[in-house]
Amino acid sequence: MRASGPGGQNVNKVSTAVELRFEADRSPHLVPGVKARLKRLAGRRWTNEGAIVIQVDDTRSQARNREIARERLVELIRAALVAPKRRIATKPTLGSQRRRIAAKTARGEVKALRNRVKDEE
Repeated sequence: MRASGPGGQNVNKVSTAVELRFEADRSPHLVPGVKARLKRLAGRRWTNEGAIVIQVDDTRSQARNREIARERLVELIRAALVAPKRRIATKPTLGSQRRRIAAKTARGEVKALRNRVKDEE
């Protein structure tokens, strides 16, 4: 496909841009969890048919653009293969709770001192 960007008249004459399609949804080598993460990571590059489309027109060389497209696909799949760690819910410590309440009380006292002084008769 024709590329946009730098290259002068060469852009109008030579088709150096590359579009790489990978049918990720139909790939038997990817487990469903990896496919779900891959879909989330791919974002707009994921089509309704379940394919990943990567377009590259970074350089004036079609061969180099092909390499870049393959590298980007490999990076995307490697990132999807890493399963995120499950978060373990924890409770705040008793000391941190007490410090928080003490800080709130102190702040309330500072704000209370800003009120008008009442006349005592």
